[in-house]
Amino acid sequence: MSNKATKDLTVGSPMKLILGFAVPMLLGMLFQQFYNVVDTMIVGRFLGKYALAGVGSTGSISFMIIGFCMGVAGGFSIPISQTFGAKDFSAMRKFFAHAIILCSIFAVVMTFFVSIFCRRILVAMNTPDEVLEYAYSYILVIFIGIPVIYMYNLLSGVLRAVGDSKHPVVFLVIASFLNIALDLIFILGLRMGVMGAALATLISQLVSGVLCIIFIMKHVDILHLTKRDFDIEHRFMLKLLNMGLPMGLQYSITAIGSVVLQIAVNGQGADIVAAVTTAGKVNMFFVCPFDALGSTMSTYGGQNVGAGKLDRLDKGLKAAGLLGSVYSVIALGILYIGGRYFAMLFMSASEVAVLDYAHQMLIWNSVFFIPLAFVNIVRFLIQGMGFSMLAILAGVCEMIARVGAALILVPAFGFTGICLASPLAWIFADVFLFPAFWHSRNKLMKITSAK
Repeated sequence: MSNKATKDLTVGSPMKLILGFAVPMLLGMLFQQFYNVVDTMIVGRFLGKYALAGVGSTGSISFMIIGFCMGVAGGFSIPISQTFGAKDFSAMRKFFAHAIILCSIFAVVMTFFVSIFCRRILVAMNTPDEVLEYAYSYILVIFIGIPVIYMYNLLSGVLRAVGDSKHPVVFLVIASFLNIALDLIFILGLRMGVMGAALATLISQLVSGVLCIIFIMKHVDILHLTKRDFDIEHRFMLKLLNMGLPMGLQYSITAIGSVVLQIAVNGQGADIVAAVTTAGKVNMFFVCPFDALGSTMSTYGGQNVGAGKLDRLDKGLKAAGLLGSVYSVIALGILYIGGRYFAMLFMSASEVAVLDYAHQMLIWNSVFFIPLAFVNIVRFLIQGMGFSMLAILAGVCEMIARVGAALILVPAFGFTGICLASPLAWIFADVFLFPAFWHSRNKLMKITSAK
């Protein structure tokens, strides 16, 4: 069988395994952010700050909907990683097939409803009138592409579940260059405005998904499906839903806080909206290592629980925590010194006030990168261990913090209150997540010792 792309994370040094698995994922995420950055740079530079603010004002509602898709698809990959770790390849293929069925159903239903109501949602969020049409044109295209988002995230998640974090990077590199070319064609050539930026991103992600399919068909025999794998069995459906829905809801519940905060941001005017958008784009680039560590720990936890090697969970947590903490200190120094220059990639140097606000927000966030690192590491490790319901409670903690910031800190401290919202959310989540990890680990140990 041609399965050289798979990787077993249950044997060997946790530090080396985690670093080796996370680095290719990090490169992929950086390339993904790279073509998101290109979108934003072109929008900000050539379409103006109102277009940029319009795209930025969709961030929280996009996170709520798209985050749910990503969370569900990521949750569906956990039983696949667990059965891979247990070497139960027959069950692994059944889970894969049932995940395809469920993702197809979710995609159709969600695309229909969110496309109909997206304008009403933007109006309800107090989106400034001068940026509303930009926001609607952009987010409508993104929502129509929900099936593509499900396809890519499921397939890339399945490849990671069997230990392959490298090939999705190659596909994202291809997509990133395609996205740049399509940006130039749609925005500068065809004058499609912000809709062109959304369409370029969507087509690029579609190409990545198709490349994942081709690669699985040619090189990963253990994931080749038959008609019998698609025969619906309720136990597989229930296990997938028990893993996927909590992860999706965790993103959406967290996003509720972001939506409330975005409403408060929108009420501060176009300059503040543009600044928060700019800082958010720069910040997304710098937090990629945390996302890579989180996704790595989901696969690491799933495979080791499936293999019954629970003693490796603590070792993996310590290794990932050390990596995340060292990077956090480095990132703080870079953003403190050069944050304003990074912001100028998205906004003209003449927009002095916007750049000042953006730099201030970048510094506040980077001071609290270590708590953010552990939010990703511990939460995804818990999910990989099979306790996805706890992710919802972690999301509730983040939501409470952001809602509190929007209702209390922003009215009292203005822009500084906006800057403090995410750090407070990360700290609240960590206060819950560490006891949740210890509880989950101890519960698994009791179950294992009782067998």
